[in-house]
Amino acid sequence: MPVSNFGTLPQERLPAPSSVLAELTLTPRTGATMGAAAAPPAAGAGSRYRVLRTLEVDEYDSPVEPAEIMGLVVPRAAPADNAFRGTSRRVAKLSLADADTEVFDDLKDLIDTLEAHNVMKQHPDLSTDKNNDRVAEERRNVQVTAFLYAASVEEDNDFHLIIGRDPNKAEKYMTVEISGLPPTNSPHFDDLNSARSSYFEFFGDGLPGASYDFYDPPIPVVIEGSLFFDMSHASGGRPGPRKLRPKMPVVWEIHPIRKIEFEP
Repeated sequence: MPVSNFGTLPQERLPAPSSVLAELTLTPRTGATMGAAAAPPAAGAGSRYRVLRTLEVDEYDSPVEPAEIMGLVVPRAAPADNAFRGTSRRVAKLSLADADTEVFDDLKDLIDTLEAHNVMKQHPDLSTDKNNDRVAEERRNVQVTAFLYAASVEEDNDFHLIIGRDPNKAEKYMTVEISGLPPTNSPHFDDLNSARSSYFEFFGDGLPGASYDFYDPPIPVVIEGSLFFDMSHASGGRPGPRKLRPKMPVVWEIHPIRKIEFEP
């Protein structure tokens, strides 16, 4: 359907109109209205966001099959099964670092502190083995003030969030992940479950599917969690939707997220 004029982002930061399947109106903590013409909220009515549901996927993923398209344009509520289904670096993805929390008011400042890609890619202690734990460079907890620009859900049951800087600043984006859950006896279960529950509460039945949803305007967030280098994509295709990917300089992530606050 045509993209309306609602929102604040210029077209160069939004998906190509040909990739947009549907337009939704997200009312936080209530849900999404499919196919409704999005409009700014009335005075005192609270925030609303235009959501562009697209066919866009990560560079390394297969395109959406025609038979799957209709399943993407219906409301999507929280899943019944929230367990982590992946294997790559499972130990690191389902645990939090034992470290103090460093606070960043700008995503660029955080990215500037990260070890170089080529150093991490060749790290002797990093692999994609399921038992591969964090290395010294990843043993950091961070909190960053940012904006949520796009999101999708992955096969391992992680929600893949693309955060960026204030839209009035030069573009820079990074992946952060709402992890699928470890077993309930994990010492990290409560924190990861709390973050996942906060995410579900904010979006209601407006959760993304396997392809990216874009948010216009981007949603203000404060993200807190542990740093993680994505060895699975250290070579080859990169994560992120097509328009934003060139401005995603790292495959570092905040993964898992321990706390997410919307509209702080």
